[in-house]
Amino acid sequence: MRFNRYYASALTAFIIWGFFSLVLKPLHDYPSMDILFYRIFYSVALLLGINLIFRREVLKKDWQIWKAMGGRQKKTLAFMTVAGGMLLTANWFIFIYAINHVSLKSASFAYLICPILTTILAFFILKEKLNNMQWAAIGLSVISCALLSYGSLKDLLYSLVIALTFALYLIIQRKYNHFDRLVVLSLQIMITAILLLPLFPKYGGPLPTEFLFYLLIGIIAVFFTIIPLFLNLYALKGMDSSRVGILMYINPMINFLLAFFYFKEEVNLMQGLSYGLILVSVVIFNLKVPARSTTNP
Repeated sequence: MRFNRYYASALTAFIIWGFFSLVLKPLHDYPSMDILFYRIFYSVALLLGINLIFRREVLKKDWQIWKAMGGRQKKTLAFMTVAGGMLLTANWFIFIYAINHVSLKSASFAYLICPILTTILAFFILKEKLNNMQWAAIGLSVISCALLSYGSLKDLLYSLVIALTFALYLIIQRKYNHFDRLVVLSLQIMITAILLLPLFPKYGGPLPTEFLFYLLIGIIAVFFTIIPLFLNLYALKGMDSSRVGILMYINPMINFLLAFFYFKEEVNLMQGLSYGLILVSVVIFNLKVPARSTTNP
């Protein structure tokens, strides 16, 4: 795989997400749902402000493109935009539910399964090609995930649902070729906010009063929501979904290293072996296979 700006964007996005735990840990006393609500509402306010104040010409250009489209094309793009927002909502909501009511393992494990699902879905839905080395890398990933999930069927089922929602989200984004990516992201986050708003009165806690909460939520909204999601959408302009998906392993790899070296959590031999296989699979998947010579000896 040639290293270019699209590859760099995807890699940067997953590296950023890998350090998410450093910001979440100081918020461990706050309900997970409150973190989710304020993360989305902050993101919507920031994106609306950025687009309406600094990017009016981009909005006008996208609006002209929308008006020039046929009715069928408008319906397709509208459906994909709403579907993208709904998939993000489902992914984040089920992720939080898994953390609170199932296990942290199920939530974390989802992002080990997601690259596999993304690659397979891209192969069947988008007809993206995979070579033998890439299939071998997927096989290694499956083995590592099987080792980590052994003996926990409930965790595995929740992980599959979380992974599937984000994998489908990535697949849908490959269809956006007409509009500005930040505008698309703004619409999707707005849909997410609209879907979560009715839940806020019931599931939201008391209004936080500490400045640290709002400071960290602001950091989460900018550096762990808007920027990596935008980089992800940008990467999909020039990369296959399968390649973006496999780079997602960077996220749990960094989480694993932080847990061991920074948070001093215990890691057993099986976990170490599994994550080692994941690292090998990422390297193999992104190796550039030389073209087969057609010249006769």
